[in-house]
Amino acid sequence: MSRFLEAAIEIAREAGAILRADHDRPKEIVYKGEVDLVTETDRRSEAVVVARLREKFPGHAIVAEEGSGDAAAGAKYCWHVDPLDGTTNFAHGYPCFAVSIGLTEHGEPIAGVVFNPVSNEMFTAARGEGAYLNQKRIHVSPVEKLAHSLVATGFPTHQRKNSANINYYWEFTLHSHGVRRDGSAALDLCSVACGRFDGFWEFGLNSWDTAAGMLLVHEAGGAVTDFAGAPYHPGGPQLIASNGRIHGEMQEAVNRVAAQAAKR
Repeated sequence: MSRFLEAAIEIAREAGAILRADHDRPKEIVYKGEVDLVTETDRRSEAVVVARLREKFPGHAIVAEEGSGDAAAGAKYCWHVDPLDGTTNFAHGYPCFAVSIGLTEHGEPIAGVVFNPVSNEMFTAARGEGAYLNQKRIHVSPVEKLAHSLVATGFPTHQRKNSANINYYWEFTLHSHGVRRDGSAALDLCSVACGRFDGFWEFGLNSWDTAAGMLLVHEAGGAVTDFAGAPYHPGGPQLIASNGRIHGEMQEAVNRVAAQAAKR
């Protein structure tokens, strides 16, 4: 295991302890927009993660959701930190949230950790070394057809009336076995990696949402692209992640929706 991954695991557990301790307590919530919220727990978790990363890797850049990082353009190594992915779930007491910490080298993920402190599930991956859940190797599902697949998506918290994803949601609902919306992109990607979901699509995710999870999918044998099938990079505007077997059908589905929208 690389020293990068070891450090990320240690730091994720420390941040996760903050989330777990605050889970059942009253939340101090601030709205960043009409529906986009942040809790004091987000900020405390991020402060711990960023401080520990700076101690261990002072030459690395950091991109963090709540803005306490110090990203440097062109940095060789950059950490992408979501201190509480699934803040809305956390604020409502729904136990689907996680700490997500991913490291990129020249923009490509090389280490990633996603930790759900309620379920005590630690998803880890390092480039070329496979993907793991609590130190046990994981793989994507063997499902061959979209019609037999359970897939997932998410919706933006801002500009919801302008979101086109409801059309994609309808298309996948008609052509899959079911669609889930759990509210944590990092955990959705982990669920693809360990075979709970067969596919996942979403728009407008940030690098801290995907840097760790996309590596887990790759290392578990899956595929991660944009809607056109080109390689996905952390923070890209469109993402499809799958077990690889249904990837073509997922692309066909999103293309149908785009073609229908173009005719309107």
